[in-house]
Amino acid sequence: MTATSAAAHAHHTRRARTGGPEDGSKLMEHIAGWAFVVVFAMLVTQIGLL
Repeated sequence: MTATSAAAHAHHTRRARTGGPEDGSKLMEHIAGWAFVVVFAMLVTQIGLL
C-alpha cells in the first residue's frame, strides 16, 4: 500500500457519520424513494393537477 492510498484510506475511515443509512444497505433507501414517488403521483392524480 502506498503512502497516498494509506492516507486516503485513513481519511475515509475517520469521516464523520451523519446518522443516515449505512453505506452497504441501499435497499431500504430505494424502497422508501419509490414509495414516495408512488404516493406523490397518487396525490397529484387525485388533486387533478395532471
